[in-house]
Amino acid sequence: MKTAYTYILSNRKNGTLYIGTTSDLSKRVLEHRLGIKSNFASKYKTYKLVYYEEGADMTSAIEREKQLKNWHRDWKINLIESINPEWKDLLDPETSSG
Repeated sequence: MKTAYTYILSNRKNGTLYIGTTSDLSKRVLEHRLGIKSNFASKYKTYKLVYYEEGADMTSAIEREKQLKNWHRDWKINLIESINPEWKDLLDPETSSG
């Protein structure tokens, strides 16, 4: 089975959040950054990958996406900051390395 990801993008710390799912995280984030397949990301400039989870399959990833979308904003921020307190871009090697 193919790995699936649930991810959160943001435009800045405590900024606008975008939650999505994909089977190819790097490719999908690049698509967001290029304005491909996401009007929301283009409009709000949510290009920084600030959080992601790996799932066993797309069904579980989509279920997790729906769950996160129903969370209160504070819960989402706490989730991000539990692994990424500085809101670094997890796909940018210059900002994601310790």
